[in-house]
Amino acid sequence: MLKPWQLPMLAMFSLALLCAAEEPTFAWEPLEIKDSAFSRDIVMLDAERDEYATNLANHAANTIATNGASIDSLKQGRRILALALHLSLRNKKAIVTQFQLATGIVPEKSDGDYSPEVFARLLLTRGQLLLQQEEGENRMLARYLIQLAAEIEPRNEDAVYASEMIRLDHGAPNWTLITDPRNKKKDELP
Repeated sequence: MLKPWQLPMLAMFSLALLCAAEEPTFAWEPLEIKDSAFSRDIVMLDAERDEYATNLANHAANTIATNGASIDSLKQGRRILALALHLSLRNKKAIVTQFQLATGIVPEKSDGDYSPEVFARLLLTRGQLLLQQEEGENRMLARYLIQLAAEIEPRNEDAVYASEMIRLDHGAPNWTLITDPRNKKKDELP
């Protein structure tokens, strides 16, 4: 049985445990994307952009959740989520995932429209189509999509080969342009 003088100590201990449990176990710097890096001139319809954004955000959330918000998963999730938001600034899944991460909540795993293997093939195919366009934002998006395809499914030899050829010919895509657009130079492309 508790003595009267022990009650305040128990209450303070319980409050300290509750406060400690609410602190996020990882740090997420919110993405500050006000304008898309991709204009309306990009060779994608708005509905297609939104669908890709939803699937990218699902993949980012699943990557972070599966890996327990590890530093590497947060880094990769940040790039993927930034790309999703640049494709569709008002995409519901991307905005919700961004908010949850900013408040220290690890998003729940969700079933996406595609398995990682199928999604990687889809990204590769779309990236290859965009590469056929003139130099500019279409090719910039293509480089991001193809690199993601190789990262998502490293056993997909076509995706890995295409990604490595782009890296050898043009260098690795500069993700800072979309993850931190404040430091972006206006005409700089990856």
